[in-house]
Amino acid sequence: MAGAILNTLRLAKAGVVLASHSVRFVPKDGPEPLPFKLARIATLPVRALAAPFQWGKPRDKRISAALAALGPSYIKLGQFLATRGDIIGPELQGDLAQLQDRMPPFGMEEARRAIESSLGGKLEDHFVEFGPPVAAASIAQVHKAVVIDNGERRTVAVKILRPGIEKRFKRDLDSYFFAARLVERWHEPSRRLRPVAIVENLARTTELEMDLRLEAAAMSEMAENLSPDDGFRVPRVDWRRTSKRVLVTEWIDGIPIGDKAALKAAGYDVDQLGMTVIRSFLTHAMRDGFFHADMHQGNLFVDKTGTVVAVDFGIMGRLGMRERRFLAEILHGLITRDYKRAAEVHFWAGYVPPHHPVEVFAQALRAIGEPIHGKTASEISMADLLGQLFAYTDVFDMETRPELILLQKSMVIVEGVARGLNPSLNMWVAAEPIAKEWIEKNLSVMGRLRDAGDGATMLAKLAGDLPVVLASAERAFGALGAMAERGVRLDDATIERLAEKQSRHGRWRTAALWVAAIALAVLALGQAGVITP
Repeated sequence: MAGAILNTLRLAKAGVVLASHSVRFVPKDGPEPLPFKLARIATLPVRALAAPFQWGKPRDKRISAALAALGPSYIKLGQFLATRGDIIGPELQGDLAQLQDRMPPFGMEEARRAIESSLGGKLEDHFVEFGPPVAAASIAQVHKAVVIDNGERRTVAVKILRPGIEKRFKRDLDSYFFAARLVERWHEPSRRLRPVAIVENLARTTELEMDLRLEAAAMSEMAENLSPDDGFRVPRVDWRRTSKRVLVTEWIDGIPIGDKAALKAAGYDVDQLGMTVIRSFLTHAMRDGFFHADMHQGNLFVDKTGTVVAVDFGIMGRLGMRERRFLAEILHGLITRDYKRAAEVHFWAGYVPPHHPVEVFAQALRAIGEPIHGKTASEISMADLLGQLFAYTDVFDMETRPELILLQKSMVIVEGVARGLNPSLNMWVAAEPIAKEWIEKNLSVMGRLRDAGDGATMLAKLAGDLPVVLASAERAFGALGAMAERGVRLDDATIERLAEKQSRHGRWRTAALWVAAIALAVLALGQAGVITP
C-alpha cells in the first residue's frame, strides 16, 4: 500500500510538470483510460495557468523541457518511446526523436571521488591532466584528460556515471511499472502493446547503459567488425582505466558532422560523407547484425583523415541471422512484387496471427509497396512510410519487438544526418552496393554455392539453417498432439517446454521485423531497377 501511494505521488508530480509545459500524453488507440482521464482533470488548473507562457512554443521543445525538468530517467523514457511509434503514433514519435539528452554537469569533486572509488588510488595516479566536463547527459558526463603510457602522451575522453544514478532510476522505474500495470488494467487496447513488458525492456536497457564496461565491449566488437572497412571507425578503448562506472577512450579531435560549413571549409566532400554515413549504417545492420542505434549529429565527427568517427555506444541494436534472413525474404518480395510470397513468409514465421487471411495481408503489403515503385528518391519520406507501416501493425494484431523498431528509428535518424550533408542525396545509389551484396548472399542460390565452395561446406551451411526450421516448429506446437497420434512420440516435459516458449514468445518477433524490412527496402529497391533514381 505504501509503495502504491508513493508511486501515485511521484506520477502526480510528473503530471503537474507535464501540464505546466502544456504536454499531454494519451494512448494512441481506444478511449481514454480512467487514470489518464483523472490526471487530465486534476491538472486542468495547472494547464490553464501555464498556457499563456507556452503559446508559440513548438511541441517538441515543450516536451524536451518537461522531460529535462523531471530528470534523467524521464529523458531516457522519452528517448525509449521515440522507438515506439506503434504506441505513441508517428507525430509524437517525431517530436521525441528531437529530444536531446542534455543535463547540467555534476561537480569536479564528485567526478574525482567517482574515479578514485572505481579505479583505486588518486585521480593523479591515472591522469596527468583532468579537465572540466565537456558534455553532460542523463546517465553520465564526459571530461577531457591526458594520460602518459610508456612515455607517450595521449589525450583521452573520460566518461563517468552520475553519482546515485542507479538509485534514482530504480525509484522512477518502480513508478513506471505501477503506471504500466494501471494502463494494462484500465485500457484494453493497450494490452496488446504489453506496457509492462515495455517498461521491463527499458529497465534492461538502462541497466546495461549503467555498466560502462559493456559500452566499451560494444566499441571493441564494432571495431573488429569494421576492420576491413574504410571511411568509418570508432575510438580505441583504454581498458586499463575502464571500470563499471568509468570509461576511458581515445579523444576524437574532429569536426561535428552537423557543422556543414566547417566541413566544407576544411576541404571535405560533404556529399561523399553523406554517402559514407548511409552505407556504413546499412553495412553494420545487414552484414554484421550489430549497429549504433543513436547515430545523431552530436555523436558523429569527421577526423583529420576524413574518416567518420562515432561516439557514445550506450545504445546498440542487434539483428540475428534469423531476422536478417527474413528481412531478405521480405525485401525480395518487394523488389519482385511477389507480395503473396512475402505474406506467406510472415505467416510461416508466426509474425502475423493465423486468424488473418494471407491474401489480405498480401494486399496490405501491396498497398505499401506499389506506391514506392516508379518514384524518385526525393519523393519518398521515410517518416511517412513508417507511419503507414505502424498503422498496419494495429490492423493485423502484430505485436512489436523493441530491438527491431530500434532499427527503424535509427534509420530515420541516419537518413536525416545524410540528407543534412547533401539534401539531394540519392538514397538508392547510396544503398545499391550494400543491398546488392546482401540480396546475393541471402537470396541467390548461386551465391550460396559460391560461398559454400564445395559439397561438404554447403551441407554445413544448410545445417546452419536448421535452427530457423526448429524455431518455426516451436510456433506449431499446437499440432504436436496430431503428430503423436501418427506415431511421433514426445515426452510430456518436451511438450510443456514448447508450449511455455510459445506462450511467452508467440508473436514477439512480429511487425517490427516487417516494418524494418520495408524501411530497408526503401533504401535498397533502386539497386534492382524497381525505383527510378
